[in-house]
Amino acid sequence: MDIDFAFESKSPAASRSNKPKLRPYLVALVGNPNAGKTSLFNGLTGAHQKVGNYPGVTVEKISGTLDLGDVKVECIDVPGLYSLTPVSEDEKVAADVIKGNTPDHQKPTLLVCVIDASNLERNLFFFTQIAELDRPVVLALTMLDRVEAKGKRVDIEKMQRLLGIDVIALNGHKGSGLSELKAAIKANLETPKKPKIKLGYPKVVDEKIAELQTLFAPYLDGSNLDDEELRSQLVIEHPKDDDVDNLCCGKNELIHAVYAKRQEIIDSGKWNASVNVSIRYEWSTRMQQAVVSEAKSGPKPRTITDKIDSVLTHRFFGLIVFTAMMYLVFQSIYTFAQPLMDVIEKAFGWIGDSISPYLSKVPWLQSLIVDGLIGGVGGMLVFLPQILILFFFISVLEGTGYLARAAFLMDKLLGWCGLNGRAFIPLLSSFACAIPGIMAARVMPDPKSRLATILVSPLMSCSARLPVYLLLIGAFIQPKYGPFWAGFALFAMHLLGLVIAIPIVYVLNRHVIKSRKLPFMMELPPYQWPRWKDVGITLLQRAKVFVQTAGTIIVAMSILIWALGYFPRLNESQLNEITAKNAGQSESHIQQQIQEEQLAKSFLGRFGKTIEPVFVPAGFDWRITTSILSAFPARETVVPSLGIIFSLGKDVDNENKDLASALSNAKWPDGKPLFTEWTAIGLMVFFALCAQCMATLATVRRETNSWKWPVFMFCYMTTLAYLGAVAVHQLSIFVGR
Repeated sequence: MDIDFAFESKSPAASRSNKPKLRPYLVALVGNPNAGKTSLFNGLTGAHQKVGNYPGVTVEKISGTLDLGDVKVECIDVPGLYSLTPVSEDEKVAADVIKGNTPDHQKPTLLVCVIDASNLERNLFFFTQIAELDRPVVLALTMLDRVEAKGKRVDIEKMQRLLGIDVIALNGHKGSGLSELKAAIKANLETPKKPKIKLGYPKVVDEKIAELQTLFAPYLDGSNLDDEELRSQLVIEHPKDDDVDNLCCGKNELIHAVYAKRQEIIDSGKWNASVNVSIRYEWSTRMQQAVVSEAKSGPKPRTITDKIDSVLTHRFFGLIVFTAMMYLVFQSIYTFAQPLMDVIEKAFGWIGDSISPYLSKVPWLQSLIVDGLIGGVGGMLVFLPQILILFFFISVLEGTGYLARAAFLMDKLLGWCGLNGRAFIPLLSSFACAIPGIMAARVMPDPKSRLATILVSPLMSCSARLPVYLLLIGAFIQPKYGPFWAGFALFAMHLLGLVIAIPIVYVLNRHVIKSRKLPFMMELPPYQWPRWKDVGITLLQRAKVFVQTAGTIIVAMSILIWALGYFPRLNESQLNEITAKNAGQSESHIQQQIQEEQLAKSFLGRFGKTIEPVFVPAGFDWRITTSILSAFPARETVVPSLGIIFSLGKDVDNENKDLASALSNAKWPDGKPLFTEWTAIGLMVFFALCAQCMATLATVRRETNSWKWPVFMFCYMTTLAYLGAVAVHQLSIFVGR
């Protein structure tokens, strides 16, 4: 049922209250991508926004509260699309929202169609489809400054007369026109205006309409049925049975007649999808010519955008600039985030140290709060700086118009494996951290290519793997082979994930996701300065989403891993046995032995010993296996875990010489060295390819709205890592290490 458009009259009591009331109206902002819709949405709603997913899908729903003075209404930013005929999940959801076909049955009360005045003809094509929905519409005209820069002007008043609706001129950067738009929205909620356009259909359509008018006449008491209403049902691309039923008042003979006339139009051969598109563009061209004052005759001067694009989209220089730009983004994420991450780590460390003494009388509670809860929250929030820095650069690059050029340049390079140019940004950012890389996959144009990008992003060697690389290379590669090969090994570990990712994407696209390569279509907007308000709102939204959703899963899993490593506790006799066995040793040495034995006897340690036979083909014993398992909350825990396991305590880092020495001196039960350079390479290969990061899996769960894909990712990456480690170990046996 449609919502009544009329506002309720104010009672005396209501008039005494100045607080606006939230009413059940839904205003939807619709339009082409890059038409200025998001900037307008931010201007209308400010920071009062909510981010979630549409029911049953992974497409993001962004809604906010629009304050109209004495009333507040919900406003949604519908994903951008070029046509109501969808070709991807994002476009299907957007079309369904506009038509009111979403699972939650919300139907927009009013559509605000945002149109880029500098691309009026193309934007008006989409408007023709909106107009045929017979829904209240307000037209918001953006980018007028670009039209004026070309020496042209748009006659707003004439446009209003021709369309029969309110047309509001906006300037997003200056914020002008917002108050006029709000007034128009409020007025149309009270008294809606629906656009009436005549596209000029082929003669056969008019003939069938005349025939239907004759058939409908006996049921209309002498009044004529609106030609446009009939025409919309005869030529609409995806008709709904309910609409036809309503048009025909449930009369079966009329319903059958409408369907029969539609088929006759199709059979005439004078109407098809291409004719439909041609008619719409012809109308758009006529409308543009009617309302836009053309510039003076003569050659048009090259715009600043044209001059910049001659370099930035050049097949050679454009790639050089693009590489330098992406390197800057990558370095910034890696470099600028580190001081902030250190501050967060120290802050949570200080919190834990401050609380710990007060809980010393209850050791299990002390460990739960300090190591489990506080450690889990800190381990989650430490990723936040990287996420914010990444989305800062993405927002700035998108706001300037450069991101569209980057996607254009990379499309050819990545297209052969089923991705397009937009995938390069998530993959590159994953070298700093897979979490922001996965979240950045939202720039992908369709859900399947987005999913493929998400599934391979963790193969890029993130900064959390670096301590493992440095420890093992410093202990086993550099002393024997020198600094050159040590540097090469570090480079190879980072390159490995990228080399593996390309064929993995190819296989996923061909056999798992089974995606089809969609035409790469993206508007190249003129260059401009980004709106810093939009950038700020984007950062606020991303931080809020990450902390509220992925954060809850990360903290819960951190506590679970803590419990598995903490319980069951050693009993008194076991503690006495360890103390007696290490009589004469220092107190710190005894405590380290207790920590090692506690880990070995814990559920986590027992599980490590249970699955040790599985990892023996890779050259790993239960100690290495346990360190792998303990790294599940975050890869950063690998080095401290190795410190505990090899009797050094947890306060070690990758530069600790004693740890490197302990690893070198570790033995198998038969006395053979546990670690060799081959074992080190195998362990590095395992960590380069595995999905040992709870935060990453939690983020995949949030981005895909399903546990299916994080479980699939964990399984295929763990299998890949295991096979890689086994291959390295078996190769070492073959060459006779």
